[in-house]
Amino acid sequence: MEFYLPIAELPVNIWLIVGMSAVVGFISGLFGVGGGFLITPLLIFLGISPAVAVASVSTQIAASSLTALISYWKRRALDIRLGLLLLSGSSIGTICGVMAFNALRRIGQLDLTIGVSYVILLGGIGLLMLYESLKALRARRRGLASKRPRGSNHPWYFGLPFRMRFPASGLYVSVIPLLAMGLIVGFFGALLGIGGGFMIVPALIYLFRVPTMVVVGTSMFQILFSMSGATMLHATTNHSVDFVLALLLIVGGVFGAQFGARAGRHLKGEQFRLLLALIVLAVAFRFLGDLALKPEDVFSLSALVTPIAGAAE
Repeated sequence: MEFYLPIAELPVNIWLIVGMSAVVGFISGLFGVGGGFLITPLLIFLGISPAVAVASVSTQIAASSLTALISYWKRRALDIRLGLLLLSGSSIGTICGVMAFNALRRIGQLDLTIGVSYVILLGGIGLLMLYESLKALRARRRGLASKRPRGSNHPWYFGLPFRMRFPASGLYVSVIPLLAMGLIVGFFGALLGIGGGFMIVPALIYLFRVPTMVVVGTSMFQILFSMSGATMLHATTNHSVDFVLALLLIVGGVFGAQFGARAGRHLKGEQFRLLLALIVLAVAFRFLGDLALKPEDVFSLSALVTPIAGAAE
């Protein structure tokens, strides 16, 4: 059964879209990553324009994040104070990201920017996560205790001015790097149609040493509000939100996120990071292939000469 998307201006199979969003919603609830870095490329691969995909996916990310957040809230597996601080930075980043989105769309460079950004961001973060997770797994097999450094071994950015205590995460750290991270995540989330969880989750785990289960719930908290704001901005500024597509994505994503949040209880930390790294890298290589391969339709530029009336006489 097919539905016609009025903004994207093409028909899509309803079961394909709902099933795809359910799978991505499951991954979203499992890893706390929003799922935008998966669903947006998949929609682009189906032929939907990047502008419509990015704007419409923001709605699905917000909806699936809400359902997953409820599950983590009931288990008290989130740090609200940390989430609010990240949200304050991402709010500014979201506004800047939508402005950049509109500017790139006007000059015709949005598609290329989205493709290159996905390769750089996902490839870099995925490789770092893969290295760290494999290192942790090897240490575990050898029976080595994976102890996180405490006390005086904190990184230098912990000691920057304006330090704040986060009891739920066990942190006493400067708010400056956290605000900066929120701003960066909000910017790229609005520009690329991603929740930013694939950046927040590894950053909180590796850079700030926040417990994995607290990270997932906190990430969902930030993603919910930042993507809700991005949806409203996209809808009011560039009118590229396809609400029919968004509704189909929400239907599958909401159910998938609930099952993913429940499955996350049984996933160990090292396995969690390894699986997320492999998923991130898979999407990065898919975009790299599209950028590197020769397009099916090759265009060339040439001067158009119009004959002058009476010249042949």
